[in-house]
Amino acid sequence: MAKLELRNVEKAYGAAKVIRGIDLHIEHGEFCVFVGPSGCGKSTLLRMISGLESITDGSILIDDELVNRIPAAERGLAMVFQSYALYPHMTVQQNLSFGLENLNTPKPQIAKKIEEVSRMLQIDQLLQRRPKDLSGGQRQRVAIGRAVVREPRVFLFDEPLSNLDAELRVDMRGEIARLHKRLGNTMIYVTHDQVEAMTMADKIAVLRDGVVEQFGTPLDLYNEPDNIFVAGFIGSPKMNFLKGVMEKGSGTRLVLETGDKIELPDDTPQASDAMAVTLGIRPNGLHLASSADTGAVHVDVKSVERLGGESYIYAAMPNGDAITVHSPGQTEIEPGSQILLTIDTSHMHLFSTESGKALPLTR
Repeated sequence: MAKLELRNVEKAYGAAKVIRGIDLHIEHGEFCVFVGPSGCGKSTLLRMISGLESITDGSILIDDELVNRIPAAERGLAMVFQSYALYPHMTVQQNLSFGLENLNTPKPQIAKKIEEVSRMLQIDQLLQRRPKDLSGGQRQRVAIGRAVVREPRVFLFDEPLSNLDAELRVDMRGEIARLHKRLGNTMIYVTHDQVEAMTMADKIAVLRDGVVEQFGTPLDLYNEPDNIFVAGFIGSPKMNFLKGVMEKGSGTRLVLETGDKIELPDDTPQASDAMAVTLGIRPNGLHLASSADTGAVHVDVKSVERLGGESYIYAAMPNGDAITVHSPGQTEIEPGSQILLTIDTSHMHLFSTESGKALPLTR
């Protein structure tokens, strides 16, 4: 196991900065996920940690040792790629042993490690096959096994499941999570899939344009997003955002762009009258209402997804803004109908429309 620290790490290609002063501290044995949209810099950051990409400025430390100028092969890390990167002319056993042979590891020790790892990853019956004779999931297990036999200080995963079908991705997520529990090594995992991030990580770093927008546990990011970007990226389906202005009087309310008024609770953060605010509410914080309910909002239903145990209603506000509603169980609502919704303000988030930053709630 090893701890990893990034201090003001930057990467530039000429005048173009792709990593902009990132600071991170990943503890011994943590499973940390870098997540963000395509082009945010997460894979570049992983390659910089591995030594496959040089850094422009800042420091990378592994167990307090500065590794900026240490070659990739000497950092004690192992990387699992999206493309598996297996040698096609070698058997599974040869793929697993190749790195150890290059390190002049004694043959009995190699054989013992391969036996242990292949049994752990359930590829012990595949040792004499070549990559072309394996399924996608089997190839990924071999790629992971090749990393495990080296007993690295840190495992690095670069979108390892993106080539697999949906069902197999779920299975492999579980395999990697169980592997982490068995080995206890520090693992850093890159993905654009926030569901993978939420289900696997101890800590998540949400990246955008080469900057870490927020770093914390999955539930910290879900329950207390620092800004609109994190709130919209973490959670599936994504959070709904309704723009309006604060109105102060006998109480506090948010006047939406549609003219609807949402009464806000007493613990609403201090905000000036007429301040532009964006209300964030997750699909399960919206509830079907009747005409008698105060503060109900009219929406037009565009489509409905019926999944058996739950339903998702995709609708539009009068101003055209999209809104998603989670409805437990099975619904009889049809596309083309108009429904009323109430907002559960105990689960809302408020953001400054100007800065995008969260306004803290006292709960």
